[in-house]
Amino acid sequence: MIYDVCVIGSGAGAGPIIYELSKKGLKVCVLEKGDFYKRSDFSKDELTNVRRNIYTPKLKDEYHTVEEFIDNEWIKFPTYDTLWNFCNGNLVGGSSNFMSGFFYRLKPDDFKLASKYGKLENSNIQDWPISYNDLEKYYDKVEKIIGVSGEVSDYKFAEPRSSKDFPYKPLDEHPIVKLVDKASKDLNFSIVKTPRAILSQKHQHRNECYYSNYCGSYACSSGAKGSSREALIIPALKTNNLKIFTNANVIKLNTNKDKKIKSATYLTKEGNKKEVHAKLFVVAAQAVETSRLLLNSKDENFLNGLANNSLNIGKNFLSSSGGVVSGVFDESSMNLKDLLTPGLFVNRAIKDFYFTKEFKGGMIELVFDHANPIRKANFLKWDNSNNLIIGKNLQDKIYNDFTKRKTLNMEIFADWTPNDNAFISVDEKYKDKYGIPVANIRIGAHKQDLKVSEFLAKKAKKLLKQMGAKDITSNISSLPSSNLLAGGCRFGDNPKTSVLNKYCQAHEVKNLFVTDGSFMPTGGSVPFTFTIYANSFRVADYISENFSKLI
Repeated sequence: MIYDVCVIGSGAGAGPIIYELSKKGLKVCVLEKGDFYKRSDFSKDELTNVRRNIYTPKLKDEYHTVEEFIDNEWIKFPTYDTLWNFCNGNLVGGSSNFMSGFFYRLKPDDFKLASKYGKLENSNIQDWPISYNDLEKYYDKVEKIIGVSGEVSDYKFAEPRSSKDFPYKPLDEHPIVKLVDKASKDLNFSIVKTPRAILSQKHQHRNECYYSNYCGSYACSSGAKGSSREALIIPALKTNNLKIFTNANVIKLNTNKDKKIKSATYLTKEGNKKEVHAKLFVVAAQAVETSRLLLNSKDENFLNGLANNSLNIGKNFLSSSGGVVSGVFDESSMNLKDLLTPGLFVNRAIKDFYFTKEFKGGMIELVFDHANPIRKANFLKWDNSNNLIIGKNLQDKIYNDFTKRKTLNMEIFADWTPNDNAFISVDEKYKDKYGIPVANIRIGAHKQDLKVSEFLAKKAKKLLKQMGAKDITSNISSLPSSNLLAGGCRFGDNPKTSVLNKYCQAHEVKNLFVTDGSFMPTGGSVPFTFTIYANSFRVADYISENFSKLI
């Protein structure tokens, strides 16, 4: 069978394509590397979800290599040596199953940073080929279809909206927000109430959030979280125009004499090769693996990798810079029973410093530690001098930490500045268990990233002190966040400096689109998922309206 559209991946970049095109009557197939899990399969077991992480391959079998600049040279090491994992979920719905659901829009000036601030020295900052206005109606669409709960906040940098309110009422909040709001007011900080892609009330086949205390890093067993699987793929299956191949590890895209893709070669769980033919292909395997697939898809038409005769694939990798500032609260700050209330969200952010006159700033998001008791207890086995604690001393420390105090984190989101030392490549020396070259990630960060993160950390400390926090600590870094990945297939109007056009269609391959975070020239100071969803809906409209011209 020749499908109309073959989609590789099933996460946030793939879901809107699958949903919209199958509804329009096109025959769509999905090649997903992992399994199709049901809600009933998702437990709140820390061993399964965090300690053993069954939703990604074993690092010994399928790893990446990472290059860091150490002692004035680039050092490459495989991730199975460090357990640094850039795989975020091989299952239907991808990593959208595990997100915390912070859904912030980019702001109009995020689309034109080069114009607003100029190009930083040793950076590759570039304006987007589209504007905020091009994406606004799709942000609005995501809020309604994926399901975003919240309350619109009025503050200096608030972006324009076509809908006055979010479609779902705000989620219940933890009592600590009273402290946050008062301290923010005292400091003259504006409060932004966090919108989340989590339902506060039942909608169609999905139930509302039941505040399990296990959200970030855990798949949702109520259907409240707006994963691609729950919000888009399950409804798309009802069209009877969608076929999902699970445990399908795509290793190569094959072109014909017209330089179009004719088929995708994938490996089954048993390692057998199979092939799927389609008229149009959409790659959304998450940024690192998308670049890897294209770079490994070499043939007589594309000696350097599919759609890579311009040598742009893999360049300008993006993540998010920042780190965490933390403070401890106990009964001296607020009623202990209220403080220890489980499951409810803080849902507060500070965005007064998103832009400054001199440079692009960022955002501070307030969150509690994820509810992972094993991980939490493990950190408590050391004293302040890094000496091991055992016996009653350890028991008392664990008891007091779990029953008499709570840690509030200020997560910092600052732009990752695109530069020549942040890219994805492949190296024939390093191959996975199937003999396929793995992705190499060079993680050179621009010096500006650390400067901005430290600037935001000072603001975060100031807020924690005003709230009365104790034991304030700071861990600021310009290293990438392994669950926030973008870039590598930048879109733009110039084929010499970009991989995709403004509709995320490859300049060099007419029937190839890329719709995960790979398309982004800059990432903003917010998690990428909301923008990936919105852009994918935009591209789905373009494909639907022009399908006959694209194949």
